[in-house]
Amino acid sequence: MNDGDGIREAEASGKRFGPLGTALVIIPTYNEAENIKAIVGRVRSAVPEAHVLVADDNSPDGTGKLADELAAEDDHVQVLHRKGKEGLGAAYLAGFRWGLDNGYGVLVEMDADGSHRPEELPRLLTALKSADLVLGSRWVPGGRVVNWPKSREFISRGGSLYSRVALDLPLRDITGGYRAFRRETLEGLGLDDVASQGYCFQVDLARRSVKAGYHVIEVPITFVERELGDSKMSRDILVEALWRVTTWGAQERAGKLLGRAKRPPLPPRS
Repeated sequence: MNDGDGIREAEASGKRFGPLGTALVIIPTYNEAENIKAIVGRVRSAVPEAHVLVADDNSPDGTGKLADELAAEDDHVQVLHRKGKEGLGAAYLAGFRWGLDNGYGVLVEMDADGSHRPEELPRLLTALKSADLVLGSRWVPGGRVVNWPKSREFISRGGSLYSRVALDLPLRDITGGYRAFRRETLEGLGLDDVASQGYCFQVDLARRSVKAGYHVIEVPITFVERELGDSKMSRDILVEALWRVTTWGAQERAGKLLGRAKRPPLPPRS
């Protein structure tokens, strides 16, 4: 099947989630053989009209092959095979470009491990009708985490708090990765110069969206710790996030100070 065939079939049959167009759920994978079938099945059950793109980084455990089998059985599932492990941000960027090139109206970020519950996807898509970007948030009223150690919660809450203060962002969960974008939002963010990964990638896109004037809202989600497979969190990801957020914050403050310094003096009062 050609890449755009499934979209045209969905549009012809009227299976669209509202006026925004067909939704593409992008699921990056690296060694997620234990999870991929279950998560794709849950997405297809939660929002049958949505399409799924598995962006696999050449997983040595055969995740890509399993994804191909799913795609062969379901024309709403596509697979993007990448050369190797390049990080979460690179995988999402590749998925965004694929989705934009193939005419999708909504693009969704979702983990492969079940931490982002597909059953909550309709909530994000409904909220997107009145927003440009919707964040699934663990740290707004109604949001919560399940089976997380206190150390992990401290890192996540602390990362969002530090980013919010450093970057002057009105968001509670800046590092979360369960998100729904309108295509126009992604097209306006300047994705070509995004190089950040992991936590930092999520902070970067949230920062760009707010600074560009897009309407960003948060809806509560329940984040469930993975039961199968290994977490991709690492010390390098945390260090990169801290360094980049600190640098962005310093640049923004310097820009504001420079802007004030360049303002012409006020005329004397008569």
